[in-house]
Amino acid sequence: MTRHHDLRGGVALITGAASGIGAALADALARRGSHLALVDIDVPGLEAVAARARSAGVRVSAHALDVADASAVAALPQAVLGAHGRVSVLVNNAGVGVGRPIADMPAEEWARLIDTNLTGVFHCCQAAIPHLRAAGVGWIVNLSSLAGRNPFPGGAAYCATKAGLDAFSEALMQELRYDGIRVAHVCPGSVATGFNGREATAGADWKLHPDDVARVIADLVAHPGRSLPSRIEIRPSQPPRK
Repeated sequence: MTRHHDLRGGVALITGAASGIGAALADALARRGSHLALVDIDVPGLEAVAARARSAGVRVSAHALDVADASAVAALPQAVLGAHGRVSVLVNNAGVGVGRPIADMPAEEWARLIDTNLTGVFHCCQAAIPHLRAAGVGWIVNLSSLAGRNPFPGGAAYCATKAGLDAFSEALMQELRYDGIRVAHVCPGSVATGFNGREATAGADWKLHPDDVARVIADLVAHPGRSLPSRIEIRPSQPPRK
C-alpha cells in the first residue's frame, strides 16, 4: 500500500474537459504521461484540448456527451476501454452554475443543476466502478466547491448540489476504500474560469486559476496508497478584505 499511483501510462477519464479546470487538468496529466479520455458537450472545445494533449505524446480519446444522459454515460466505459484498454482515474468535473434566487428559478433550471452536478456524477461513478474494482486500484475525484459548506444568497440551488456532492463523496469513499479505489472531493473557492456566466478575467488578480486546482488534483492521484486525502479545500491566498 505504499506505492504511488502510476500516472505515466495510466488512463484518466475527465468530464467537463473542454474548458476551465477540466482543460487545465487534461494538460497537467498529459505532461505527466497519463493517457486521457475526455468528455464534454462542447465539441470544438473538446477537440482543441484533445489536440493539445496529443501533442504531449499521450493517447487521447474525445467523447461528446452530456453526463446527465444516463444511457450515453452507460455506454461510455466500453468506448473508453476500446480506446485505452482500462481506466485508472475518474474525475467528475462537469458542472453548471446558475446564480438566481429560488423564488425566480424555473423548475427546468433547478433540474439542470441537479441532473448535471449531482446525478451526472452518480451516472459516471456507477459506470466506472466495476472497471476500477476489476483493476483493484484507482481514483474517483469529484469537483465540489467551498459553496457546499458556505451557502450564499442567489446560490441556493448550486450550493445544494455541492453539499449533496460532498455527502455523496464521503459515503462513496467508505464504500470503495477496501476495493483499492480511493475517493476524494476537491473543493475550490473562487476560480477565474468564466463559470456561471462571469468574465474569466473578473477577479483574476486574486482568484484561483484553473492550473492551481489542476496541480492539486494531479498531485492527489499520484499520492502513495497508504493514505487517503479525502477532502481537499483550496482557497485564494489573499481575497479582497471584507
